[in-house]
Amino acid sequence: MSDDKSQFTGLILLSGVDTPGITQALFEALSPFAITVLDIEQVVARDRVILTVLIALNPDHMEAIDEDLNLCAEKLGVDIATSFQVQEGSTIAAKTGLMHIVALGNPLAPSAISAIAAEIAEHGGNIERIHRTASYPVTAIEFVVSDVDKNCIRPAMATVANTHAVDIAVSPGGLMRWAKKLVVMDVDSTLIQQEVIELLGAKAGKEVEIKDITERAMRGELDFEASLRARVQLLAGLPESVLDQVRSEIVLTPGARTLISTLQKLGHSVAVVSGGFTAVIEPLLRDLGVTHYRANTLEIVNGNLTGVVIGEVIDRAAKATALRDFAAIEEVSLEQTIAIGDGANDLDMIAAAGLGIAFNAKPAVKAAADSSLTAPYLDSVLYLLGITREEIEEAGGTRK
Repeated sequence: MSDDKSQFTGLILLSGVDTPGITQALFEALSPFAITVLDIEQVVARDRVILTVLIALNPDHMEAIDEDLNLCAEKLGVDIATSFQVQEGSTIAAKTGLMHIVALGNPLAPSAISAIAAEIAEHGGNIERIHRTASYPVTAIEFVVSDVDKNCIRPAMATVANTHAVDIAVSPGGLMRWAKKLVVMDVDSTLIQQEVIELLGAKAGKEVEIKDITERAMRGELDFEASLRARVQLLAGLPESVLDQVRSEIVLTPGARTLISTLQKLGHSVAVVSGGFTAVIEPLLRDLGVTHYRANTLEIVNGNLTGVVIGEVIDRAAKATALRDFAAIEEVSLEQTIAIGDGANDLDMIAAAGLGIAFNAKPAVKAAADSSLTAPYLDSVLYLLGITREEIEEAGGTRK
């Protein structure tokens, strides 16, 4: 046998119809020989199996191993191919600095996979493994890549995502990938499907005026705080009972409950920061088990809204501050935080987080985020973190 940097190896590739006992039979055929198993990979797609095994062996045994494997293939009714050579270097198990690139599509086109592979090659990377992490309601494919720099490959993948209508996230590998995370999300049009201020405005008959102020803010004529105070002023005189009506109209984004419950079961923390109102979202957050949150407070006097916001307004800067504060409380480093949002008010927390995700967001937010999700399922975030559909279902996560 040769030294640590060079050894005689054999690559065994088994393919065929999957039946019980194939793996056991293959390794039983190998067991009489002085072999060391270096790497194994098995994939089953529908009823077909592909099993690859990398072994270190004595070259004098090569012909005998080949003969026994041919007999094994004939007995099992599968194909077994072998390749023997001197290998220099190490296997994937010893590689460090691996990156994980997750692609989500509905559908996922071959051109998108081709573009991802081309960018990896262009940046000097090598694809070590590819595997599926979800097949419905979106297809999620994870690439394990070596020899690429995160800061270079992320912009390249953002271009691929925009060009090929696919969602892509890039994250470092290693032990820290499985460290405790803090996920902080926006509420309006992220955690829930509606904009609460618009629901309240409808009760006051001020929908047109509120939308006009919102558009002025989007054009940069008003900052968020000024626009919020102007819109809330239009709600003056509404009875407090309207808040109950609006709460009943709120609809969670598909997958929101699954995202939160799965993260919590896996030991991660979830927080909410909202430009909306505590009086509306607090009951919902209690139901979801979310204890860390910040939002605006409406003043209520004698059972009526006064049109005034009490205390600090939760704007862009306040959202980023909340993310940092919650991370400190949960003892999670900023590198292990994830921010999810859709609007300009979320830009600062997306920039502050270790991973910023634009969820069905406006173009400026997509451009600023590390990753963008266009599928209308909030639990798709889990795939970006390397959590598979099977693991979600094992944790009790049917889509809610």
